[in-house]
Amino acid sequence: MLRAAPITPDAVALAYVPAEATSVSQSRRWLECSAKRAIDVIVAGAALVLLLPLLALVAGAVWVGDRKSPIFRHRRLGRQGRPFGCLKFRTMVVEAEAALAAHLVANPAAQAEWDATHKLTHDPRVTAIGRVLRKTSLDELPQLINVLRGDMSLVGPRPIVQAEVARYGSAFPACFSVPPGVTGLWQVSGRSDTTYEERVALDLAYAAGWSLKRDLVILVRTVPAVFGQRGSR
Repeated sequence: MLRAAPITPDAVALAYVPAEATSVSQSRRWLECSAKRAIDVIVAGAALVLLLPLLALVAGAVWVGDRKSPIFRHRRLGRQGRPFGCLKFRTMVVEAEAALAAHLVANPAAQAEWDATHKLTHDPRVTAIGRVLRKTSLDELPQLINVLRGDMSLVGPRPIVQAEVARYGSAFPACFSVPPGVTGLWQVSGRSDTTYEERVALDLAYAAGWSLKRDLVILVRTVPAVFGQRGSR
């Protein structure tokens, strides 16, 4: 995990971007983009078929909790800032925004944490089954459908909400010059253990120097990161 201080998007990008990244020809980049998309479709399609029993089991467990839809569609920003409905298994109560607002008003420390990271260590919105799904990353599985649709890639920057754009500043266009990913450099570098500035820097580093080889490395590193539950909340 990156822990150098101070850490900036530019500094991390320079550390991660290979020297040849700026000299890749347009034809080679087009071929790599086409290959990336083909891999996304093949792997996501196969995974959905193989994981269908698990998907059905998780959906049933979420539904049993409150008899509400197990799938949550959240408005996120994708490539070039285009909005899309990011799919997840629902891990929160139905009136999640109202619960969050009340919690932040009553807890100044939680408000400060939310302002700093856009996350909460103890989130009152998360259900009991939701905590399990988040801990194991099973809540992310419906995003394989987003991959098939072309909203996302298997590997890429984190899909973010509109409110987070300001936190990216001038790095936003570069970070989202590529599709967001189900996993990515941030997910295998500590996830919630990283600061927000580190997350932005990691997203920028990936977008600036991605390659099929690097995607494969990140996919391989995702397995122990998920099973080890490193940085998950």
